[in-house]
Amino acid sequence: MVISVSLVALFGLVLFFLLRSKTLGWGAAFAAVMFGFFLASTGAAAPINQLATAVVQAIHSM
Repeated sequence: MVISVSLVALFGLVLFFLLRSKTLGWGAAFAAVMFGFFLASTGAAAPINQLATAVVQAIHSM
């Protein structure tokens, strides 16, 4: 759960800075947020969470 919240915060910051630098428009940011929201409610959420956990553990063990 801590990893999920941290990744949400990380991706939120990335979206914020992309918007601030005008590299990403508001429409694209909204689409990215909605895609993540709807992706989380599908069957793909569990494998994505497992992959993210494995990557974080691999980075942590380095």
